[in-house]
Amino acid sequence: MRTIRITLGLLITCLVLALGWAVWGLPFGQSGLRDTVQAEMPRSGVDNPVTAVLLNFRGYDTLLEVGVLLIALLGVWSLPGGSRPQGMTTPDAPGILAAFARLLAPLMVLVAAYLTWVGAKAPGGAFQGAAVLGAVGVLFLLMQRQFIHHVPGWAPGWVLRVLAGVGFAIFLGVALVGLAAGGRLLEYPTGWTGSLILIIELVLTVSIAVILVGLFPGGPHPESPSDIGPPRGKDTL
Repeated sequence: MRTIRITLGLLITCLVLALGWAVWGLPFGQSGLRDTVQAEMPRSGVDNPVTAVLLNFRGYDTLLEVGVLLIALLGVWSLPGGSRPQGMTTPDAPGILAAFARLLAPLMVLVAAYLTWVGAKAPGGAFQGAAVLGAVGVLFLLMQRQFIHHVPGWAPGWVLRVLAGVGFAIFLGVALVGLAAGGRLLEYPTGWTGSLILIIELVLTVSIAVILVGLFPGGPHPESPSDIGPPRGKDTL
């Protein structure tokens, strides 16, 4: 065991030194690809260069990032055990938290929608909107509300799975449409670039928010409300 730790430590040290050497050798004072991005902005479909890079010029990077988040959620939901860590119970939400959430949640939903919408013209976008929307879900979890693990009747498990995966599916579908039409991966049809980017951002906002909330409890997703509760034969604190 000690040999393994020493070996891993040496490997990590070598990796850090190699990365440091690579960064140290980078040229400073250059604009990079800024001029290239600015020259292509009229064809990007959006006015914000960050959104243009993330969802057009380097859209496959964002596609892979969403795929990694989805795989992480599937891994968490595949873990054995109950819907909460063993030996733990969820306390009732204090009155101040419940009042705070009821007051703040509608405003946070509006902020999330605004961040998603404004991403085409100013700083914002799907990830920022999803982070705020996911925080609303975390508030509900802290209040012991039914959202991800405590599944309400109007949102069975398959609905949550669809919401978590629909963003990646639509993003991948749009990417393949351009490829099937004889173009390249994620090459948007002429005249549809802005509309397709907006659709992708809207569905990604919902999917990423569901993924973030699903990762928060750190336990798997039960099939039905009857699955909720501590494992049989084991006491909880």
